Amino acid sequence: MRPLFLVGYMGCGKSTLARKIARRLGVEAVDTDRAVEEREGATVADIFRYEGEQRFREVEREVLERLIADPATRVVSTGGGLPLWRDNMARMNEVGTTVYLRRSAEQIARRLSPYGRQKRPRLQGLSDGELVGFMARDIAEREPCYAQARWVFDCDALSDDEVAEKILAELKMKNEE
Repeated sequence: MRPLFLVGYMGCGKSTLARKIARRLGVEAVDTDRAVEEREGATVADIFRYEGEQRFREVEREVLERLIADPATRVVSTGGGLPLWRDNMARMNEVGTTVYLRRSAEQIARRLSPYGRQKRPRLQGLSDGELVGFMARDIAEREPCYAQARWVFDCDALSDDEVAEKILAELKMKNEE
């Protein structure tokens, strides 16, 4: 099986679903944000703050390339901006199966805990009233890139378990072809 890359906006459930799906498949789950933090010895927020987004994206790309070079099968939860930078989306489509977890800004806002908002540099400083509007505009800008994924799942009406089951069913059908 090729790597499975979960893409979508921050807070849409990529990390949670990667763990659920990987557990069911008996493979490793990797979160690119965590891999960047381990490599750099700093949080994503601190890298953004002290070294800038450009440095973060460069390290994120290095992490992606390392994952691609390793032949082990895994489920990869990507950072929300990873598919947008350079040719990252094309690279993931080239070597694995990409899945876009599409959720509305309203649902993502409901899913985000205060800690979840705090650890995301682009959401810091937004009031509750500003959050949904900001995310809706941001998601609309990112949609064309995310939609390049091999599979697109509209997740608003589904629980995380239902989304995981749908992805696993698609993988099973694909492997039977």
